[in-house]
Amino acid sequence: MIDNKTISSLRMLSVDMIEKAKSGHPGLPLGSAPMLYTLYKDFLNFNPEKPKWINRDRFVLSAGHGSAILYSLLNLFGFDVSIDDIKNFRQWGSKTPGHPEYGDTDGVDATTGPLGQGITMAVGMALAEAHMRSHFTVDGWSPVDHYTYALVGDGCLMEGISHEAASFAGSHKLGRLIVLYDSNNISIEGNTEITFHDDTLKRFEAYGWHTQRVEDGNDTEKIKEAIENAKKDERPSIIEVKTVIGFGAGSVEGSEKSHGAPIGEDNRKALVEKIKWNETEEFTVPEDVKENAAKIVEEKKKVYDEYKKKLQEYESKNPDKYREYIDWIHFKHEADLSKLLDSKEKDATRSASGAALQEVAKAIPNMIGGSADLGPSNNSQIKDSGFISSSDYNERNIHFGVREFAMAAISNGIALHGGLKPFCATFFVFSDYMKPAMRLAALMNLPVTYILTHDSIGVGEDGPTHEPIEHLAMLRSLPNFSVIRPADFNETVYAWEVAQKATKPTALILSRQKLETLKIESENLKYGAYIAKTEKDKLDLVVVATGSEVGVTMEASKILEDKGYGVRVVSMPSWDLFDEQDEEYRESVLPCGVKTASVEALSTFGWDKYTKGGLKIGLDRFGASAPGSELFEHFGFTPEKIADKLESFIKEN
Repeated sequence: MIDNKTISSLRMLSVDMIEKAKSGHPGLPLGSAPMLYTLYKDFLNFNPEKPKWINRDRFVLSAGHGSAILYSLLNLFGFDVSIDDIKNFRQWGSKTPGHPEYGDTDGVDATTGPLGQGITMAVGMALAEAHMRSHFTVDGWSPVDHYTYALVGDGCLMEGISHEAASFAGSHKLGRLIVLYDSNNISIEGNTEITFHDDTLKRFEAYGWHTQRVEDGNDTEKIKEAIENAKKDERPSIIEVKTVIGFGAGSVEGSEKSHGAPIGEDNRKALVEKIKWNETEEFTVPEDVKENAAKIVEEKKKVYDEYKKKLQEYESKNPDKYREYIDWIHFKHEADLSKLLDSKEKDATRSASGAALQEVAKAIPNMIGGSADLGPSNNSQIKDSGFISSSDYNERNIHFGVREFAMAAISNGIALHGGLKPFCATFFVFSDYMKPAMRLAALMNLPVTYILTHDSIGVGEDGPTHEPIEHLAMLRSLPNFSVIRPADFNETVYAWEVAQKATKPTALILSRQKLETLKIESENLKYGAYIAKTEKDKLDLVVVATGSEVGVTMEASKILEDKGYGVRVVSMPSWDLFDEQDEEYRESVLPCGVKTASVEALSTFGWDKYTKGGLKIGLDRFGASAPGSELFEHFGFTPEKIADKLESFIKEN
């Protein structure tokens, strides 16, 4: 039977690439090949010649260590993954890296590997599909109308984020989400009974999911029937498929030993015998298997061609809606925020961000997002819209609930889907929970905007548990990730100017307390740092500050000027934007050979890069519980105390 032979081809390709690389994870590919072949053959809508087709079905390999099976599928079904790419598995510059990486390989819909994040990004994709399908449906047809599938393993479902994601998906009845659970009861340390004996289907049933179980992972007819049943249900679905890890691989079959290491020559021979594989050469795909796959692909292309015809009809009958759809998927919108500038009022930068968000949301209708149950505090709700729910997906605000990690990963999924620009919000201190998903956003180059408020000891009475200290250093350390801590209302507006145009993730770090609107050239925020106050006559000291400390540093500089010192104040809202500028500009702002100090009511970690061994005024301890103004006084962030420290530094030899 050609289907069984094709499944055997997928198993052998996976094993051969791992053997050649001398590393990889053969257990999952050997066990899951039948269900994934069934998915790709009978259900998944795709066109390998149009891998970014907006209405393709999405597939997320949440158990990303099993990448070999994904690359085998992509090769077989005509994506730009050749046999040479397969042979180059896990090597420098290859299209087949150790874990799937979005942007490196056609047909990979998400970067996965950190377990639990894949299923959560799939939830985000399903939410994006539901929103766009609802928004663009006319006369019962929408240009966005597809399913999102994910494959998870036991490890994914142990991770806490999967619980957050499953609860969210069930609450929102994301019926276009179907999860295949590769249930083999094995993890790296052995049988999962040592620590994981949940009744997973009952758990998902409690979340509001449709649940099924297939007892034999090699029974493709039962798997097909289960997926058909899932598609008929309006709830998200999980199908537990009982598999054998390392199926057929001799002595390591069913063992944790097949999880993360090549199976070896003897066990490969055992596999060949068990699946009755007749090819003698490695990396061989029999001609009848290639022909079978090609026929399947031709049928997939017919679905794509039919879609294009319907889209043309949609354009003809609904030209305005069609143009809106095109503008969404090509991100044609941009907000003009100039009318918000020059506010004379003292205000918190979180409030300034809220004002900017409203204008951005008016101009960018495909911006959606929300907060982890802190919308009113984060000023992160779009005022002219309600909240997405199972009864109305066409709203723009999202109730993420108290699920910071899932919120960030769901936002990644929304961005990966395409057509939407997501934002998410919480208190800055809870970026601890979000950081792994922020890291994946940076890896995938996703333009997610993070609104992170209550940015320092200015939080006040809530105390050290809620006062971020080391968090700015943490986010600044992320490559390909922009961090902006604006000093006042106007800088916040310009921060949103940057964020709305960004092609990578951007975090806005915002104050709870009100700040004076400063007389500075805040339009220069786009350079990351600029001179906020010029020295008089001579230059004794450059002082670099961010956020709420810019205003107080400028006051401190006036005290020093009255004593005859020449002090330049630099506002540096963004290290990464400043580092992108050319050397001439950076030298003009922070000249070499001049004493330099930094002022920031957070960890001083990393400031040596700019102070070059100079004075770092910061907070290298946890905060305390008291009114914010008292904490700034106690920890030395007043004009007088800062001026005293700066003067002592100037006087040093």
